[in-house]
Amino acid sequence: MAPAAISTTCCIAGGGPAGMMLGFLLARAGVRVTVLEKHADFLRDFRGDTIHPSTLELMHELGLLEAFLKLPHSRVERLSGQVGAERLTLADFSHLPTHCRFVAFMPQWDFLDFLADQGRRYPTFDLHMRAEATALVEDGGRITGLRATTPDGEMDIRADLVVGCDGRHSTLRERAGFRVENIGAPIDVLWFRLSRHAADSAETFGHIEAGRMMVMLDRGDYWQCAYVIPKDGFAAVKAKGLDAFRESVAAMSPFVRDRVGEIRGWDDVKLLTVAVDRLPRWHKPGLLLIGDAAHAMSPVGGVGVNLAVQDAVAAANILWQPLQEGRVTEAALGAVQARREFPTRMTQRLQVLIQNRVVFPALTSTGRIRLPLVARLIQRFSWLQRIPARLIGLGIRPEHVHTPDVPA
Repeated sequence: MAPAAISTTCCIAGGGPAGMMLGFLLARAGVRVTVLEKHADFLRDFRGDTIHPSTLELMHELGLLEAFLKLPHSRVERLSGQVGAERLTLADFSHLPTHCRFVAFMPQWDFLDFLADQGRRYPTFDLHMRAEATALVEDGGRITGLRATTPDGEMDIRADLVVGCDGRHSTLRERAGFRVENIGAPIDVLWFRLSRHAADSAETFGHIEAGRMMVMLDRGDYWQCAYVIPKDGFAAVKAKGLDAFRESVAAMSPFVRDRVGEIRGWDDVKLLTVAVDRLPRWHKPGLLLIGDAAHAMSPVGGVGVNLAVQDAVAAANILWQPLQEGRVTEAALGAVQARREFPTRMTQRLQVLIQNRVVFPALTSTGRIRLPLVARLIQRFSWLQRIPARLIGLGIRPEHVHTPDVPA
């Protein structure tokens, strides 16, 4: 039996932050768009949950900020840390020139459900859950659609443009044969949860000791914990035993010692294999990759979600009119990469610098950890805290919404 077939103007593979934001913005501008998400819902744990001031500012520009902030979230105005015995404030967002001078920690499933609901307000928005893009359709050297698997069988989607937003392990990237530049990451991250008590600090907190690093994110009724380890070091952590791991967690954050037993087994600890890479070329005729599919980011700074959203806004700004007029050229796709490549490269360069100069040396150290010179200066001159706040909170070349709102 022949696969079911549909036609659309833009087909987006992947319902993550980049895909959902792009789908919503294009539908809002009157472009017919089909978004494919391979899962039945957005309920995956330990995904990027940091919504930075740059993304919150976009919500303001879209007139959605008030509704968005009604979703469950916590707010952090300052990022603090501890290096050895020294405590310091790393970034102060309270001085940013934005409507929201804080980072919002929000479950990503709530963020994505919100974008999906906004998209559904427009008749040109078509979201297919449990639909996984598996192959590209090519005609005369141009990508003209894709094939997806669904619970009802295979489906062919013909489209003027296919956009791959299917993450760092992108199927479309592989099928299209894009070359990937692996920049490298000397670390991996172990994610787990611990309950949060009312008396606990409300700050997002990072702690570095010789051989260990952990970051704790306030998620309301629990802490989302990131325990940083050397690359491919999970087997060595397991070899020492679960009790040793619990003790290491308690030593890093003594106030959670009474609840480390909540880590009942290794199934409660999820490995994030950190990758930092990017594509030299993000597009070919009829196909564009954005977000993690085009550039996997380190978790340093928690900027991955916001970089993906910025890509989506830039792509919508540049492509909505060519899509409406049926003239999406390679030059238009190249303009998206040209707009977003510099911020991507600079952000990755900063992440790699921190990984290689701060995080990895601390993880492999056996001696006393001292504050890096930059951190000592930030601690001494509080106004310097505004610089990392701007780099993390707004990023490099933040985007603004220029797409129209075509009434439904």
